[in-house]
Amino acid sequence: MDLDALRDANFKLLDDAVKDWSTLVKNLEDLKKDAEDNLHKGANKADWAGVNAKVSKEFIGKTAGEFADAHTQAKSIYQILSDTAGELKGFHRQLVDAIERGRKKNLTVIGYEGGFTVTTNAPPEARSTMDQDNKADITALRDEIQGILNKATESDNSAKTVLQAIADQSKLGFSDARYKDRDSAAEAIEQAEQLAALAKKNPDDLSVKDFDRLNAGLKKYAGDELFAERFATALGPKKTLEFWTGISDPRRGNWELGRERLEQFDDLQRSLGMTLANATQSDSAAMADWKRTMVDIGDKPLYGDRGGPMGFQVMSNLMRTGDYDDRFLKDYGTKLMATERKLTGNGEHENLAWRNSPATPWLNRIGEDSGADPLTGYLKGLSNSPDAATDFFNQQFISKDDPDNPFERDSDDPNPYKGKVSLSNFQYLFEERDWPQESDSKGDDLHTGQNNLALALEAATTGHPAGEIPTADTPPHNAQQAKLMESLVASIADSPERLTDNGYMSDSIGQITSEYLPDLNRAMTDEERDPKSEDWKDVMKLYPVAGEEAKLAHTDVSKLLFALGRNPEAYAAVEVGQKNYMGKLMDYHLNPDLPADRRVSDNYQLLVEQIAGRSGEVSGTLGLGAQDFIGDEASDKDKGFEHAIAQRKNLISGAVGTVVGVGTSFIATPWVGAAVGGGAGTVTSVVLEELFEDAEGKAKEDAQSTGGQYWQQGMVRGKDITQLAVREAAEKYHTIDAGDAASAAGEASRQGYINARAILEGQAPGSIAEFS
Repeated sequence: MDLDALRDANFKLLDDAVKDWSTLVKNLEDLKKDAEDNLHKGANKADWAGVNAKVSKEFIGKTAGEFADAHTQAKSIYQILSDTAGELKGFHRQLVDAIERGRKKNLTVIGYEGGFTVTTNAPPEARSTMDQDNKADITALRDEIQGILNKATESDNSAKTVLQAIADQSKLGFSDARYKDRDSAAEAIEQAEQLAALAKKNPDDLSVKDFDRLNAGLKKYAGDELFAERFATALGPKKTLEFWTGISDPRRGNWELGRERLEQFDDLQRSLGMTLANATQSDSAAMADWKRTMVDIGDKPLYGDRGGPMGFQVMSNLMRTGDYDDRFLKDYGTKLMATERKLTGNGEHENLAWRNSPATPWLNRIGEDSGADPLTGYLKGLSNSPDAATDFFNQQFISKDDPDNPFERDSDDPNPYKGKVSLSNFQYLFEERDWPQESDSKGDDLHTGQNNLALALEAATTGHPAGEIPTADTPPHNAQQAKLMESLVASIADSPERLTDNGYMSDSIGQITSEYLPDLNRAMTDEERDPKSEDWKDVMKLYPVAGEEAKLAHTDVSKLLFALGRNPEAYAAVEVGQKNYMGKLMDYHLNPDLPADRRVSDNYQLLVEQIAGRSGEVSGTLGLGAQDFIGDEASDKDKGFEHAIAQRKNLISGAVGTVVGVGTSFIATPWVGAAVGGGAGTVTSVVLEELFEDAEGKAKEDAQSTGGQYWQQGMVRGKDITQLAVREAAEKYHTIDAGDAASAAGEASRQGYINARAILEGQAPGSIAEFS
């Protein structure tokens, strides 16, 4: 900063800017509150249907979020400007005071472009006799002024760097980068540059002290947007890969780190992955180049002619944590699968290049797999990014028209490649891929890749990260999600062994199924999907679907439920979900204030029997799977199912406490609003309390059960809980006699439960009341 610029500075414009930003922050605070309280919460309570359910609700939620981000960004900018203005005013006063002190000693300060001079006011004839003190005064004043200018320059440049970095984070919309002052933002950037410089060192030369500093710094700043972007771009894509490769396998380089810090490698991997994920969310030009380059070098050996792992093998292991940018994940996945086709002959044989071998560096420290197969880490990354996951699985892996397509199935296609079929990425990975074999330290087979596949499918079909359950903000299923669900159910029905032989996938598939219960219940009515049919219109009213329906076949649903019933966690997810959904349906349809255009029938007796019968069939089919798993010998295997049901209470109570309006969106989303202890309304809360209490009691019993006995117990429980739901709803609305309705619903539930066996075996089921 020039001397004249600081000495003659007029701070009015800067003061006005600070004042304007202060006003803007206050206004945005009000807008943020209005957007959340009125727009967002109002949208979640509103009764959305059709296109509005798919588009409007999600748009409003994102818009409310933009107001929050705008407020956060404006507040950060205000605090940075305010800090900078205060500092520059202080430096201005220091400079003026210094110049004035010099004037009293007959010293003059003269500024010019690029510098300044300090001279004496003494006449020329006296200058030759100036004593040492006079010369020392000149030097001291010069040094003092230069120090002030240096600090002012640093303050000005620091503010510019930070403000530019914040602006670069988001081309469209606002960044949610949050900083209490300019120094904290500047510190984040400075730390990023220092740690990136450290990570650029030859990994073999990193000391334990270097490792500790990197590990602590990345852990502290992984969630900081400015830090993440600056660290990633300063380090660069190739150096990022070289850093992790050199660190993660001490057998090939840094023995000291392996000896002293091996147990902390997983922490570094997590923090590095979180940092890079955060960085990919930035819209800066430097980060766009980083992402493009990372994809470009993915299929190339890390060390060029000297070999080494492929870029994909290294980077995918850093995708196991964090929420990566969707566009980056899509581009990365497209090239990753192109590389898979190249290395497997379009999927004809195993990918030998991605097998773990003595020549392969150990690239993963989170879990027991080696990280040699990049699809394992990539799929874990997709499990945190639902939109990218949906897009990836629906992409085509190979076309039936490709002359090198190795996949042939039954087909009536008369083209020259008769019998060949197109496969999506989902079909290839779920049905055809030869997954590289790995084992743990005990010699047992590892299936991390397929388990991560299930997690990614959970995100792709549900619209929320795997391991969570939907909230009021989760959008209804869209067409691409429903399409993928259709493929998943058809695939399992075609070959149930795809799931039953890979039971570790069942918990995710069970959660997926629990979120498509309206679609499953529709399919189990066996009504033809004819928009003009009054019967189908009744089905759509009976089981409302807020978003896009997954069009499923009844026989496929039965096979899916049977397969899921063989796994305790999957069984619990669907069983608890269906009981909760049944309670919601009773609450919804027995409400006399339900609009006429959504009312199925005024015959409430038939209505509750329909709901109860279909719910009984869902539980009965699951029960048959559990019976098959438990077997004919009495054992404690049934306790695992009851314990899994009881555990769902913690998930529901801990994750969902949102009470939403009883409208189409509410009833079409079985999990939203679920709660225990009255949080979601009388019917559902009572139903869940009864279910969990019963399961907790049975899990503690000493008596052993056969599979047949457990199936019978499920029938009794289903009948009792259905009657309870009907009584609660009937007494709440007084639209039907509670005793008579409960009795009829209980019998319908029992009959539906029994029918499950006949339907699964392809026989005609017993009668359940139908609307006429």
